Amino acid sequence: MLTQLIFLPLVGALLVALIPRGRPDTVRWLGLLVSLAAAVLAARVVGAFDASSGGLQLVERAAWIPGLGVGYAVGVDGISLLLVGLVAVIFPVALLGSWGSITERVKAYTIAMLGLQTAVLGTFLSLDLVLFYVFWEAVLIPMAFLIGVWGGPNRRYAAIKFFLYTMAASVLMLVAILVLHALAAGQLGERTFDLQRLAEVRLDAGVQGWLFAAFALAFAVKVPVWPLHTWLPDAHTEAPTAGSVILAAVLLKMGTYGFVRFGPMLFPEALVAAAPLLAALAIVGIVYGAAVSWAQTDFKRLIAFSSVSHLGFVMLGIAALNEQGFQGSLLQMVNHGISTGALFMIVGVLYDRTHTRELADYGGVAARMPRFAALFTIVLLSSAALPGTNGFVGEFLILLGAFRVSAWWAALGVLGVILSAVYLLWAYQQVMHGPATARHPERLTEITPRELLAFAPLVALIFAIGLYPRPLLDRSEAAVRAALDRLERPAQQRIVPQAREPR
Repeated sequence: MLTQLIFLPLVGALLVALIPRGRPDTVRWLGLLVSLAAAVLAARVVGAFDASSGGLQLVERAAWIPGLGVGYAVGVDGISLLLVGLVAVIFPVALLGSWGSITERVKAYTIAMLGLQTAVLGTFLSLDLVLFYVFWEAVLIPMAFLIGVWGGPNRRYAAIKFFLYTMAASVLMLVAILVLHALAAGQLGERTFDLQRLAEVRLDAGVQGWLFAAFALAFAVKVPVWPLHTWLPDAHTEAPTAGSVILAAVLLKMGTYGFVRFGPMLFPEALVAAAPLLAALAIVGIVYGAAVSWAQTDFKRLIAFSSVSHLGFVMLGIAALNEQGFQGSLLQMVNHGISTGALFMIVGVLYDRTHTRELADYGGVAARMPRFAALFTIVLLSSAALPGTNGFVGEFLILLGAFRVSAWWAALGVLGVILSAVYLLWAYQQVMHGPATARHPERLTEITPRELLAFAPLVALIFAIGLYPRPLLDRSEAAVRAALDRLERPAQQRIVPQAREPR
């Protein structure tokens, strides 16, 4: 079932490649239908998933390069299940949302999107580290083309910067994978890259720290954690709307997923030791991202910097190393994908009509596009974590987990919540209200039924998760507890300093 889910989009991309030139609508329909079929398969995976089990399920294994210990192994647990569901929702929405904005090289664009979907699904479901690395790096190729071919004026610079930043950091992760492989051969007596077998390898504190640092650098660049974020605003600003949606909603979660998946399984002691540093970087990212967002004049760049702030919350929850923090982080990965993906689509709707992203070029849009204004309001309040929306549940759990560790962590995190409301409401006021100063006001036509259809699943999820998050939390709870159990075992083995004798 998982193999079908991973490779169905790639098969769809091959079918798209067979369509003769000059039939863009056929290409669009086929791409959309393939992504919807993948969503149906993802729903089957969710239906077959046993929420009471914290282990890996639906596991598939096959020999790939047996002489080197490389295998094909995929599986799903409560950690990866939520992200698979997010991918299943976001890709059809992105394809439908870009229906009218991508008019050149439609076939190549659709092939890149479907190939990217396969690479992302493979990343979240791989249980062999070589297979994981192949999918992890494969993501770069279609995403770089999406930015470099269909992006803005500085698209080539942004695409190269994105590619080099993420690839360079990932090379160190490959070195760490090879070291783990060598250590496994010595301790287990077999060549293997299997994640579950590598989790049995005993690592002393020094080796574990260096290996974790190599993995963490690759994940931190992908998140991105401050100060490794500088590639993100350029990539978002120059990418086409669908590229920005996929980048924010899915690709950035590969980094946070990596911390949750590999930290507890392979490097539990190193993760515990690094937690204060991760929390400090997360808090700086929360406040910095919010403050810099407020200073932006480009609407798309504002949302790009807001991702640095919002993903800082995800990292803060991971650094808390408790159930509320981990659960909140997993939920907020999904929430950020929904809310920020919808915000980039909001910018795309305006840009398709006016071909400008400058906030100063708008004003009084609500008077001409009232339905669009209502939609923008819902998405904005979700991103600002208003109670009743999805954003509130995730951020509340993260702050609760952070408070259990340090009241200062939670207090500084709350500052980021306040600042996010400030810059989002300020941007909304600039665009939607005030005097009608928009350039080309005659182009500000009301949102179309196709555009509304693209937004519909995201709006439904904003309220569904905000009002009843239990189905998602139930499915991740057992896996989160299993991960935390691995962190607590090394902690129990540490020597506790003896109390001083009273004078």
